[in-house]
This record gives sequence, C-alpha cells and structure tokens, in this order.
Amino acid sequence: MKTFAIRSILGIFFGSFLTLVVLFFVIYAGNNETLNSSILVKNAVGTVFCGWFFTVTPLFFENEKLTLPVQTIFHFICVSVLYFIVAFVIGWVPFTAIGFLSILSLFIVIYAIIWTAFYLYFKKQATALNEELKEL
Repeated sequence: MKTFAIRSILGIFFGSFLTLVVLFFVIYAGNNETLNSSILVKNAVGTVFCGWFFTVTPLFFENEKLTLPVQTIFHFICVSVLYFIVAFVIGWVPFTAIGFLSILSLFIVIYAIIWTAFYLYFKKQATALNEELKEL
C-alpha cells in the first residue's frame, strides 16, 4: 500500500509537470495571450490522471505470482482502457471507429517499443548481476 501511495503521488506530480510544460509551450509557441479555462482544466485533469495510472499500473510487474505474459496482458488492458476512456471523454481522440483504430494501432506500437526496451534493460541488469555473483 505504501508503494501504491508513493507512486500515486509521483504520478500526479509528473502529470502536473507535463501539463505545465505543454501549457508553457502552447502559450509561447502559439502566441496565445488567453486560454479557454474550461478546456485547460479538462486537459490538465486528464494529463494528471494519465500520469497517475501510468505510474501505478507497473505494479502488475512486481507481482511475482503472475507470469510475465499475464503481467503484460493485465498492464496493457488496464492502461489502454483507462487511457481511451480519458482520451474519448476529453476529446484527445475522435469518438469514431477510424479515430479509435488509428490511435489504438499507434498505442500498440508505442507500448511494444517501450515494453521491449524495459525488457531488454532488465534482462541486461539480470545478466550483469549473475556475472557478479559468479565472481564471488
């Protein structure tokens, strides 16, 4: 529970930071002197929520009772369902079949790249640790 709380706080702060970075970029790069406050709040809440669940859901990978494929399936389903709910409600993704399928395919590609990168990184870490143990 402590890990969940810490990750929740980190995710909320990361989402808030990302909101500010995007906001500054929109203001300065787009030469916008005023912003629509309702759109700003809606997008900020969505970004904070995404920061939270993208930080908390990797806890599936720390459950040693589950195999890696099961952990990956649970994580993917949880993240994709939460993201698409937020994206449709806020309007980041058009609520059409083409909009959904195009963003879903992009989501799967990005997810696969990130998952593979983490997998290779942790595999390399495990190999290095095993080599150190052999030297003892």
